[in-house]
Amino acid sequence: MTRKIAVSGSASGIGKALAELLREQGDEVIGVDLRDADVCADLSGPEGRALAVESVLRLSGGVLDGVVACAGVSGVTTLTVRVNHFGVVGLLEGLRPALAAAPAPRAAVVGSISGTQPVDPGVVAACLEGDEDTAVALSERAIERGEGRRLYPSSKSALAKWLRRESVTPQWAGAGIPLNAIAPGVVLTPMSAPLFEDEAMRKAMEAAVPMPLNGHATAEVIAEALAWLVSPANTHMTGQVIYVDGGAEATLRGPDVY
Repeated sequence: MTRKIAVSGSASGIGKALAELLREQGDEVIGVDLRDADVCADLSGPEGRALAVESVLRLSGGVLDGVVACAGVSGVTTLTVRVNHFGVVGLLEGLRPALAAAPAPRAAVVGSISGTQPVDPGVVAACLEGDEDTAVALSERAIERGEGRRLYPSSKSALAKWLRRESVTPQWAGAGIPLNAIAPGVVLTPMSAPLFEDEAMRKAMEAAVPMPLNGHATAEVIAEALAWLVSPANTHMTGQVIYVDGGAEATLRGPDVY
């Protein structure tokens, strides 16, 4: 039976690898991205998110077997919070009724090992309160005082906390929808390419995210893990942030975190 799965960020990186893998498995993929996708929409703002949801619902006929939110950005910009947190949450919440209408729905997001690093507490709190205006304003202040590099970790930390909170609610678990995250370490994608071009930056990155098991991952590695999370085989795993990171999280946080 062909399953219908929406994948954001489908034009490049992890999203593209996942879309290709799912199609090879016989699934019907509705890709969402800024360009080169079935649905072209900007997830950084409410209008773009509404367009994405409306378009996916139309193409899917109102029933989705899976949603995987892969779209994300990095850098010292408020886009990290607007896309990585509010874009993901807006897409998932908008498509949740279509998931609930399917016989065996699944949902997953792409987190990050960065979510375990120092964050801006105010930004994280605003994200969890659903207050995008405040989150963006606080992000702008963080950039002004030279702490903009905390925004990416903040966006991923907030997303993980949101997922842990919402996954066990009647709207998700109660509707039979597992909701999980894959948190990669360093992945070889177009988004990370500039980091590898600068030798000093590469060394700093390897020190910040040590990956003793097989080194840096390809997008296909993360796609395989996401594909299992949204497969019918996953009947009882929910609310989990799974680190597919070559051992980075275990190295950095040690054995006392479990």
